[in-house]
Amino acid sequence: MKRCSLILLLATVVAARAADSDGFVPLFNGHDLTGWVNANCAPETWSVRDGLIHCTGQPTGALRTERQYENFILEVEWRHLSRGGNSGVFIWGTPIAAPGVPFLRGIEVQVLDHGYAEQYEKQTGKKPDWFTTHGDVFPIHGATMKPFGRHNGDRSFPSEDRSKGFPEWNHYRIVGTNGVLRLSVNGKEVSGGENCNYRKGYLALESEGAPVEFRNLRIRELPSSGVSPELTAPLDLGWRPLFTGLDFRGWRTNSATGNRWQLGGGRIELKDGLTDAAATLWTENEFGDAEFVVDCRPAKPADGKSAAVPTIEVRGVGGTGAEVKLEGARPGSYQRFVLTVKGREVTVKRNDQETQRFMLSADAPARGAFGLRDVGGAVEFMNLYVRDL
Repeated sequence: MKRCSLILLLATVVAARAADSDGFVPLFNGHDLTGWVNANCAPETWSVRDGLIHCTGQPTGALRTERQYENFILEVEWRHLSRGGNSGVFIWGTPIAAPGVPFLRGIEVQVLDHGYAEQYEKQTGKKPDWFTTHGDVFPIHGATMKPFGRHNGDRSFPSEDRSKGFPEWNHYRIVGTNGVLRLSVNGKEVSGGENCNYRKGYLALESEGAPVEFRNLRIRELPSSGVSPELTAPLDLGWRPLFTGLDFRGWRTNSATGNRWQLGGGRIELKDGLTDAAATLWTENEFGDAEFVVDCRPAKPADGKSAAVPTIEVRGVGGTGAEVKLEGARPGSYQRFVLTVKGREVTVKRNDQETQRFMLSADAPARGAFGLRDVGGAVEFMNLYVRDL
């Protein structure tokens, strides 16, 4: 019995060394999500079940790597757990969601079940001509790419139909070199593109509405080409999401009614109506020196009315805080604001341009909650992040 155990152990060691000899290293340890960051989902969206990365599909968002990659060969296996499931693998992505959407900016390698196309045909009465379910590759939300082969706009269509439908496993091999991306589906190259921007960034798995699982994620890095800063995604500065995308966990209000705020499509929505002075939506956590990301969109006003000006409160204590009006927020259009609170100084940037700078009062507290103020008019908020300074 001992001899058999020893032989089995030696065989396992030899197999492990053989696996390492091809230069690949695992991206997933099979036990937990070490090495991965929940970019903008609820805590339970991503988990490990039976040695697999499991995703509930709710809300839409991403699980990304802790570090960036430039040139590499990435292998991943995936399967949908329901017919018509939607997901993706993001390449060279940003650390947080792009403005006004729940997706990272990057190149998406589509992970789509055949049932999605079947549902589309049933609803529209025609077969889809702008997507396939066999490995489309395309840039999203600010990224760019010149597609290979048959394409629709900048979306590269696969040259063959090779992916398997729910509930079978599929194998993707993604090669990224010097801004060129190539996808092989179940053993054969089918799609991709060149002149990608970015061409260095984070890798990510996508949550988009349906449960999906991933396994056997491994990567072999290739020599760097010395990519320029302009073609490199921003580095993660320690951002943490303030909103689960699903519910008000981590938030509170002093209003007795509490119904001025609602949830919808991964957004926090302030209803139109009479202002409730006590209805500021506060974080349960308090912050000192910190930086906040806020994407907001005021509703287009009715004739003769002015649009609401989204308003933030910082260093809130006992139900009050310093008011910061997000001037320049355009009705009907999401814009990104970054608020920096350091010492008594507050700086506001809108779409990367500084728009305000002022000092808090001398008696302002050193720490306090972050709040979304009830301003009466309808406003939507999403992509709420914080990082400590």
